[in-house]
Amino acid sequence: MASAIVKGILDKNLCLPRDISCCAGNDETGKILAKKTGIEFYDNANNLPLETELLILACKPQQLDNIDPAIIRLAQGKTILSIVAGKQVATLKEMFKGARLVIRSMPNTPGSIGEGFTGYSPSQKLGPEDKSVIEGILGSLGDVLEMPEPWIDLVTAISGSGPAYFFEFTAALAEAGKQLGFPDEIADRLARRTFIGAAKLLEQSEEDPVALRIAVTSPGGTTQAALETFEAANLRKLVAKAATAAHTRSLELSK
Repeated sequence: MASAIVKGILDKNLCLPRDISCCAGNDETGKILAKKTGIEFYDNANNLPLETELLILACKPQQLDNIDPAIIRLAQGKTILSIVAGKQVATLKEMFKGARLVIRSMPNTPGSIGEGFTGYSPSQKLGPEDKSVIEGILGSLGDVLEMPEPWIDLVTAISGSGPAYFFEFTAALAEAGKQLGFPDEIADRLARRTFIGAAKLLEQSEEDPVALRIAVTSPGGTTQAALETFEAANLRKLVAKAATAAHTRSLELSK
């Protein structure tokens, strides 16, 4: 997601590469990002530019617990934008004492192609300038919406984790095609194009998903037979149970 944000910022001409710096943990991700985008990479967080106005936290929750003290010092008087799963605004404010503003957000992976959704919640009411900056950055990933902080964990369960549900269902349909007798390549192609086409139709249609489903379903036909199987297995209840598990885990990560 860090790469997606940097790419989005540059693609939207919100900053030049020379205006952005990064550092990373004990891996090569920062160097790779800098090489791809032309931004500056620093091995040592102590060397990050002091004139920084905005710090974006894009790491795993457990990495944040061991963050370099130099970054905490750099945060004094600055804006913190976090995409760290589960870390609440109160936790971030406690960690980055002296930060001017803290924003918790949850983007999703389609943001890497500008088709994502990001919910965000600030530590205080945003003025017009701050709102413009934050929504400009997050909006470079796709749709963006300010919301109460408790909703961020709900966003995590639906749109944050949701692409994985979609990909898993695509893989399941492809597997079904293989079991019915299609060669692997054809089954994969059918499943992929079916879902891509359906997603585009949903985006462009004025109908809701249920109406579109009904339009495909002829009484007594093949689609109805399949949907009755889903209904017998209580698919909607299973999806709700999965989303609840994701929400519960998000809450656990915040502790």
